[in-house]
Amino acid sequence: MLLNVKRVYKGSNYTIGRLLINGVYFCDTLEDTVRDTKIYGETAIPAGLYEVDVVYSPRFKRHLPHIKNVPNFLGIMIHPGNTAKDTKGCILVGKNTEKGKVLESKDTFNALFAKIKDQKDIKIQIS
Repeated sequence: MLLNVKRVYKGSNYTIGRLLINGVYFCDTLEDTVRDTKIYGETAIPAGLYEVDVVYSPRFKRHLPHIKNVPNFLGIMIHPGNTAKDTKGCILVGKNTEKGKVLESKDTFNALFAKIKDQKDIKIQIS
């Protein structure tokens, strides 16, 4: 399975993208700002191709998709949230119907997780 995040708006405080699953649009994404120099909890992950596995998150008390081997980042997940303050370097999913936010995030995340939870070979391309 290939997830693809196509960043479509790179703002000074947040980044909006489109998440495709095997080439088909699924939802919108919200990330931190894309920066050349990493600032902890305020920087989007570098563009690239990464492996994804599903792990238990003590913070969220549930299983989440984990983006593996991101240079200079640890614990990068795909999870629910609404604003850049919720990201901490992770990718939020939802509907970008309000400027700088993704809404309906929990429902969107649950639908995404249902599609990927049993997959064995998941990759994510960030571009």
